[in-house]
Amino acid sequence: MGAICSSPDVTSENLKNYKIIFVVGGPGSGKGTQCEKIVAKYGYTHLSTGDLLRETVSSGSERGKKLSAIMEKGELVPLETVLDMLKDAMIAKAGSSKGFLIDGYPREVKQGQEFEKKIAPPTLLLYIDAGAETMKKRLMKRGESSGRVDDNEETIKKRLDTYYKATEPVIAFYEKKGIVRKINAEGSVDEVFHQVVTAVDTLK
Repeated sequence: MGAICSSPDVTSENLKNYKIIFVVGGPGSGKGTQCEKIVAKYGYTHLSTGDLLRETVSSGSERGKKLSAIMEKGELVPLETVLDMLKDAMIAKAGSSKGFLIDGYPREVKQGQEFEKKIAPPTLLLYIDAGAETMKKRLMKRGESSGRVDDNEETIKKRLDTYYKATEPVIAFYEKKGIVRKINAEGSVDEVFHQVVTAVDTLK
């Protein structure tokens, strides 16, 4: 792996041979559950930028210490750093993976454009689309048992507003490229996954 990491050209070319799926969906849309099911059925690697950030910070590495300092100040982690982490994680898993699910990414068009420049173009964007009322109900229900401070009605409304503002331009951008598959996430987990399978199977 060391040799691959030291040569960015080989790395980028390597990753372009893999199927890369962006998975976009609001809080409470069920995208996490669908990602788990895709991993189980297709052998893809599931990468979430939030999880990668947390893992890097808790690793105590040099990069982790820098990230920790940025986050403690309440500043946003630079896009360049997020992409470096994603790229390193993808290279590390490339040998054992059939493809990659990039969860909750991109949150804005620029993130998608930079990902394409630095890593590879996505093969597909799965848009796990549940209505605002459905997402609110699911999050409120989760809040009854999760103990999460952000699972309350007022915070949920803000999170959904933020999500819609950020997501609409991203979906529009990738629709022009013809790679968006909109999944109606109102039904049961299995009903939603049936649509996901239909979309992913078109990649074979």
